Amino acid sequence: MFGNNKRNGNGVAAITTLIAEGTVIRGDVAFTGGLHLDGSIEGAISADGADAVLTLSDKGRVTGEIRASNAVINGMVSGDIVVAERLELASSARIEGNVYYKVLEMAAGAQINGKMVYQAEVPRQLPRPDANGAEA
Repeated sequence: MFGNNKRNGNGVAAITTLIAEGTVIRGDVAFTGGLHLDGSIEGAISADGADAVLTLSDKGRVTGEIRASNAVINGMVSGDIVVAERLELASSARIEGNVYYKVLEMAAGAQINGKMVYQAEVPRQLPRPDANGAEA
């Protein structure tokens, strides 16, 4: 379940960045690939790329908004979480804020103090037909 490298047949990024326990970052963090957080971030976290993944360990703490394609949360978050694809909440996850997700996996013991909002795919709009009826 947690820490699995395959998500619905699609691979996700390997861990490319590690923020160790005892490290505190004050400010916003943007990353691509995989970010594993054992330390603390006081600011917004944003991930670029459809295969980007944030992994927050049971020692990790975030005070601020999280925006990522995929996330595995096992620590504490004070702020909203917006995940475009898959969100996994492990048993030690503690979230004070709203959670926006497309696919959610939640283990027994995980806690959310806020709204849980399902984000369906944005409907695709077909192109308009030519005004005079001719095909391109």
